[in-house]
Amino acid sequence: MIATGDSFIARRIPENDQRAKSIKDWISGADVRFTNLEITTHQKEGYPSPFSGGTWAMAEPSVLDDLKYYGFNLYNWATNHTMDYLQGGLLATERELDARGLIHAGAGRTLAAAAEPRYVDTVQGRVALIGATSTFYEASLAGDPTPHIKGRPGINPLRYEEVYYVTKSEMATLKQISSNTHIDANEMLNRLEGFSVEGGQDELLFSGKLFKIADRSHRVRRPLKKDIERLTASIQAARRQADYVIVSIHSHEMEGMDKNTPADFLRDAARVCIDAGAHTIFGHGPHVVRGIELYQGRPIFYSLGNFIFQNDSVSYLPSDFYQKYGLRTDANVADGYDVRSDFGKKGLGVNPYVWESIIAKLAWDGDDLESIELQPIKLGFEQARYQRGWPELSDNVEVLQRIKELSRSFGTEIVVEGKKAMVVCK
Repeated sequence: MIATGDSFIARRIPENDQRAKSIKDWISGADVRFTNLEITTHQKEGYPSPFSGGTWAMAEPSVLDDLKYYGFNLYNWATNHTMDYLQGGLLATERELDARGLIHAGAGRTLAAAAEPRYVDTVQGRVALIGATSTFYEASLAGDPTPHIKGRPGINPLRYEEVYYVTKSEMATLKQISSNTHIDANEMLNRLEGFSVEGGQDELLFSGKLFKIADRSHRVRRPLKKDIERLTASIQAARRQADYVIVSIHSHEMEGMDKNTPADFLRDAARVCIDAGAHTIFGHGPHVVRGIELYQGRPIFYSLGNFIFQNDSVSYLPSDFYQKYGLRTDANVADGYDVRSDFGKKGLGVNPYVWESIIAKLAWDGDDLESIELQPIKLGFEQARYQRGWPELSDNVEVLQRIKELSRSFGTEIVVEGKKAMVVCK
């Protein structure tokens, strides 16, 4: 299996590009070749959402031909960008994926379609892919039909419950602020009128967040039970229909402001998926690499970073984008990118960790994981924003060392040898 992170592809591969050929050749030996599709592909066919995943992600459908050129045969497309152009953009992207015979999971015309396993048959065995995302706006949720109402296109969600624990004195302060500012007046009225459930004596819904009293201040997030049940049901079905089961989870959530550290609920969800029968978890989302965990002998990649990242090359953006940055709606994308980055002084473009990543190669012998090789890639950090973003095989051991350190907290040992790294699997 080959696993890559986010493919936010907005441009076509240059003709005779040796970087692409080298990666294509390196990938081609694998039976399963996975990437995460983080862009919609259509001819402006959907209405722009009032909210986006950061950039309203849209590209010409022909970029899918370039991903196919690399050799990818499995795609997750449940991300925070799936619904950037609402249902019209989703349906058009699905049409373009299907027209090319690309196997994709995580989004669809109904919740059942978004959650179901999708299969690729190889000479070495049949492999299932199940996709989900924890990062999305509520309007992105797929919905199932009833006997009278049709379903809703959208993503397969992995939601989480969130509780903030505070001390008694901190709770008293929150209650005073709530009383003085009427920040929770609607919620209080709903409780009085029976439209919302009354909370316990030691808890408070403050500005839409649930607070409870504890000895110390902290936050706890847990996967939403019904989403975990849907995920595990898909895994258990796939386990009976395939030799291997891959779960792909797109998650930007983190601990504090540390992008390198996965959220507590994501760690819980990933382990539950392994317990249910998944062979591996391919994570992505924060645009940087995260650590690798071997749980029950099976790998959890909390983030594979970027494979292609061209969020400053999207050709067309809606008025919402320009208004967000105080520009007139007749501005152009170059104006928007200039202002968003403060003329190249801030944002993802100035973070070198965004522009170096890895490709993971997993070898299996039946259910047993034999090896994991990590191949570094670079995406052109020092290039102009309209040039960077293409992956290139690299000898950058710094990204390997960083993954090694990030994996220590999970008890995972990684050996860096020369220009590659190997995860100690046994």
